[in-house]
Amino acid sequence: MANPKDDPEYDEWCDPDNPRKVKYEDILAASRRMVGQVIRTQCPRAHMSEKLGLDLYMKQEFLQVTGNFKERGVRNTLMLLSDEQKKYGVISASSGNHGAAMTYNAAKLNIPCLIVMPEQAAIAKIVNAERPGAKVLLHGKNMAEAKRFAMTTAKEKKMMYVNGYDHPNVIEGQGTIGIEILEQLPTVDAVLVPCGGGSLLAGVAIAIKHLKPDTEVYGIETDKTCSMVESLKKNERIFLPIDSSIADGLAVNRVGVNTFFNLKGLVDKMVVVKEDWVARAIMHVVEEEKFVIEGAGAVGVAALMAGLFPNLKGKKVVVVISGGNIDTTTFGRALERGMAAEGRLVKFKVSISDRPGGLAELCGMLAGIGVTLRDCVPERVCVKEAIFNVQFKVICETRGWDHTKELVDVIKKHYKDYLFQDINEHPEKSSTAKRGPCLAPNPVCMQK
Repeated sequence: MANPKDDPEYDEWCDPDNPRKVKYEDILAASRRMVGQVIRTQCPRAHMSEKLGLDLYMKQEFLQVTGNFKERGVRNTLMLLSDEQKKYGVISASSGNHGAAMTYNAAKLNIPCLIVMPEQAAIAKIVNAERPGAKVLLHGKNMAEAKRFAMTTAKEKKMMYVNGYDHPNVIEGQGTIGIEILEQLPTVDAVLVPCGGGSLLAGVAIAIKHLKPDTEVYGIETDKTCSMVESLKKNERIFLPIDSSIADGLAVNRVGVNTFFNLKGLVDKMVVVKEDWVARAIMHVVEEEKFVIEGAGAVGVAALMAGLFPNLKGKKVVVVISGGNIDTTTFGRALERGMAAEGRLVKFKVSISDRPGGLAELCGMLAGIGVTLRDCVPERVCVKEAIFNVQFKVICETRGWDHTKELVDVIKKHYKDYLFQDINEHPEKSSTAKRGPCLAPNPVCMQK
């Protein structure tokens, strides 16, 4: 039988045959070790609280220097390296945030660092990782391929591979967020934590359940990145193919050995939210809280908006906003998708007279009801109606579903040939998300 240590992807820190238990004392030591090394982020009450019917607090990890929570785990790990390992340096595979945290903190501590990113990594995150002057390699179509290449390189160059979502020292560092949350809001009832590989969720759960066991801890994934939920269903770490996701920071194909081992019995429930809600959450946080967050950081807010936590009405709830590194293209798409999902962007086709004044009449009708014309493209050739008609593809901005209905009524009243696409009034009334498996033996959230 082949020796598992000969596998290029074998990692002694993340051994499936020997998962490492992370204790609260380890997280507390990390918290003391990193005083002055990472930012103690704010956790203010959100303006969205009244709308959501609860006291919502946002742990703003996007305020870290590299814009994400990964700095905590990375800094703790680098500070614990031996002198010999600091000489050879560190390497890791990352979709962006972990890589940026690695390069920044390695540069601060004068440790050689190499980051491997998948070829489809967000441009903003690539630039963020390169900023300290570190070397970034693009390799593979996904994180699995990038990781295999990075671990092979680590063995060749005697560098230490730092698993950004499973190394025990990384989990300890992420867990310091849990300690800070309870120091900032001792009366918190529930904490919602994004989950990709699981280091953030495991670390926060260990800290909070030790200090305040009655506080509920929920892990949040999207329907395209739910590798932890699927693994828990089968009680083993499965490989989940992931193409692309608005929450790219959660796009981990196989969850961590140590995270999977540590979070069992600590997390009250895993919850899966659809990605259109994530786009809406990004939009609402921008409009109401006045800050920009990435998809992975928005999943907790998205789950609340989707109505997945009726048990938390009137409670004090903290959502961990894990990062704010979203590239401008994805950000623009998220805003438009969010507006479309709420009936604020409407697309339709209408045939109007191709005589002078035909388009002016349409624009006048739209202006008359306060609708903004965003785009208008004429089609004269492939039109089946009268030869003196022209079909326009129109995109309009409205104030919401009621305003959209008014627009539809006006077009129906004045024109014979029209087509409204993708209009499902008030889709939030339908079920658009699902809950994952419950992990608690007697879940608080289900008690009456």
